[in-house]
Amino acid sequence: MSEGRAELLAMLAEKSFKLGQFKLSSGQSSDYYVDCRTTTLDGRGALLVGELVCDEMQRRGWRAEGIGGLTLGADPIAVTAAVVSTGRGAPLHAFLVRKAEKQHGMGQRIEGFQRAGASVVIVDDVCTTGASTIQAIEAARAAQFSIAGVLCLLEREEAGGRANVEHAAAPAPFVALFTAREVREVYLRRK
Repeated sequence: MSEGRAELLAMLAEKSFKLGQFKLSSGQSSDYYVDCRTTTLDGRGALLVGELVCDEMQRRGWRAEGIGGLTLGADPIAVTAAVVSTGRGAPLHAFLVRKAEKQHGMGQRIEGFQRAGASVVIVDDVCTTGASTIQAIEAARAAQFSIAGVLCLLEREEAGGRANVEHAAAPAPFVALFTAREVREVYLRRK
């Protein structure tokens, strides 16, 4: 495991992972919750996320012009990856997918980068059922984007999320940088 990956995993365990009784956005109950935003909105955490996302895209050969996903979880991931990619000389353009079209102005569902036909990567912070990731995939396709790949920061490995996203994204691949099990193990070792 790279130094940056190990540092981000430790940060997710320290800042984002909580044990207790929680109701998830899917309506399911869980004995743990991972609030990735406490890591992705941290200055150091954001930088690590951006670096790891760009590294993974390069490793997989995903050639993309844009990166984005459903607001709010995807926003810091997309923006930091765009900033890091620019520093590496291969700039990505970030875009944000609203949960619904704006009811004023131009009534857009996607904010930021919007070139029809562009290759993009869809990102999300946590994948449980995959519903938010699938909404972003559908909006991206409606905007005539071509999806190079789908990446989430953390996969819960339950509720059929991976299978749901893989089905919706096909033929684009789906990748998770971490699993909830990995983060939980680090969390429990630190207690």
